[in-house]
Amino acid sequence: MAANSRLTIAVHALTWMALAERRGRQVLTSEQVAASVRTNPVVVRRSLGQLRQAGLVTVRHGVGAGWSLARPPDEITLLDVYAAVEREPLFALHHSEPNLACPVGRGIRPALGRFYGDVDQALRRELARTSITDVLDETVTDVRDETLETGQEPGLE
Repeated sequence: MAANSRLTIAVHALTWMALAERRGRQVLTSEQVAASVRTNPVVVRRSLGQLRQAGLVTVRHGVGAGWSLARPPDEITLLDVYAAVEREPLFALHHSEPNLACPVGRGIRPALGRFYGDVDQALRRELARTSITDVLDETVTDVRDETLETGQEPGLE
């Protein structure tokens, strides 16, 4: 099974928007965000649409159209983003009833249900501890020297 990248794409988009905002650019088009994510603008628009429904970004139509953060990036946690883009639980139980005559089949759902619930709560606690500003600060630390050398960043020209 392929890993799900919805959270990564959404966090990338918000982090890019936070950097643009930090540099005085309040609105970015989905094409500009897609250039950073290096994916199709349709994928970015789908992700931004989910973030808009969650109140994390706003969209402007017409002249000066584009997307902007709805809240300061230090007030947007990775848990907010996760809740906006992940509709399914991290782990799922059987799609059909296991064999209840089997001792494992009878007890597996309650056992895994408790374990999966604990894992979900731990994940949520960790995601709540990190904001988009935290991600941005860690990200730009790694690329600061390259940006200073070129004096520009792709998509913000």
